[in-house]
Amino acid sequence: MTNTAPAHTAASSNRKWAIGFTTVVAFFFLLNKFVLPEASGQVQKFFNAWFSLTSMAEIMIWILMALGLNIIVGYAGLLDLGYVAFWALGGYVAGWLMSPFLSSFQINFFGNARAGLEQGIHFHVFLVLILGGVFTAIWGIIIGGPTLRLKSDYLALVTLGFGEIIPQFMLNGADIGGLNVTNGSQGIGGLDDVNLFGYVIGTFALPEKFLMVSLMAGAMIFFSIRLRDGRLGRAWLAIREDELAASMMGVPLWRTKFYSYAIGAVGGGIGGVGFAILVGGVYADRFNFVISIIILAMVVLGGMGNVWGVVVGATVLAWINSIGLIQVGELVNNSFGTDINFPSYQFLLFGLLLVLMMLFRREGFIPEARIRMVMNEEKTEDLDKVSDETKIASN
Repeated sequence: MTNTAPAHTAASSNRKWAIGFTTVVAFFFLLNKFVLPEASGQVQKFFNAWFSLTSMAEIMIWILMALGLNIIVGYAGLLDLGYVAFWALGGYVAGWLMSPFLSSFQINFFGNARAGLEQGIHFHVFLVLILGGVFTAIWGIIIGGPTLRLKSDYLALVTLGFGEIIPQFMLNGADIGGLNVTNGSQGIGGLDDVNLFGYVIGTFALPEKFLMVSLMAGAMIFFSIRLRDGRLGRAWLAIREDELAASMMGVPLWRTKFYSYAIGAVGGGIGGVGFAILVGGVYADRFNFVISIIILAMVVLGGMGNVWGVVVGATVLAWINSIGLIQVGELVNNSFGTDINFPSYQFLLFGLLLVLMMLFRREGFIPEARIRMVMNEEKTEDLDKVSDETKIASN
C-alpha cells in the first residue's frame, strides 16, 4: 500500500507558505495603494523608512533570481559563481526591445512607448519576458554545453569567468565593430510603460510595479515546486545526492545537468527583465561579481533545495542589504548616542553572518528534508567518532 502521508504533508506545507506569501504581497500593495496616502506623516515615515515599496519590489526580484539559481545549485548540486550574467542579459533584452535605444528601427508590436520616444523597438511586456527567458536559456546552453562535464572547482571557475565576461562586455559595448550594442556605462533608459490588459503602469506607479514583480516571483515559486516534484526534479536531486548512484540507475548525467543550467538561467533572465522595468532602465555598472555571491548566499543560507527556504533567505538578505543596516544603525546610534556608520560595515557583518550560519546551522534557515537528514547524520557520526577516541584515550 502506497504511503501518501509525506506528499500530503508537503502539499499542506506549500499551501500554508503560499497563503502567507500572498497575504504579505496583498498587505503591502493595499497599504501603499490606499492606506498610506491618507495616513499620518509618522505612519508614512515609519513604513517608508523600514519597508519602502521600492525595496519590497527589489526583494521580489531577488527572490526570483535566487529561485533560478536554486535550480542549479540546490536541485542539481552544481556550483555557479557567475549567475549575475543572466541577470544582465535579461535586463538588456528589455533595454533593446522596450526602449528607443535601437533608433534605426521603427517597430511597435503591442508596445507602450512613452510620448516622444516612439522610435526604436517596442514589444509587449509579456513577449519581452518570454524572449528574455529564451535568450538567457540559450546562453545557459552555450556555457553549459561544453563545461558541464567538469565538476566542483573547475565548473565554478568556468562560471566565474562567464560572470565576469558578460558584465564587462556590457560595460564596454558602446563600440563593437562600429555598432553601439549596450550604450556602455551610460546604459539604456526610457523603457516603455507597462500595459497589462489595457491598464498602463507608468514610471512612478510603484504599487502596480510591486504587484507585477510579486506575481512574477509567485509564478517562479509555483514553477520551482512543480519542477522539484516532477521526474526531472527527482533526477536532479539524485545527481546532487550521489552522482555515481544516479548514473547506475539510468539517469543521463550530462543531459540532466544541462537542463538545470538552461532552466535556471531563465530565472535570471526574467529577473533581469523585471528589474529593468522596475527601475526604468538597464545600467552595466549594477552587474558586478558581488551580486552572484549574494544570490548564492541567499540560496545557501535560506536552505538549498527548499523553495520556501530560499524565499526566506532572499527576503532577509535583500532587506538587510537595502534598508535593514541603515535603519538598525540609526536606531542604535539614536539609542546609545553613538556615530557608527553601519552600512560601511556591510560586508563585515555579512561575512560574520555567513561564518555563524556555517558553524551553527549549515543546512540553512529552512533546510530541505534530505539535506537536514544528511547534516544530522554527519553530526551524529562526528559525535560517535569523538566518543570512540575519548574511550580509546582513557583506556
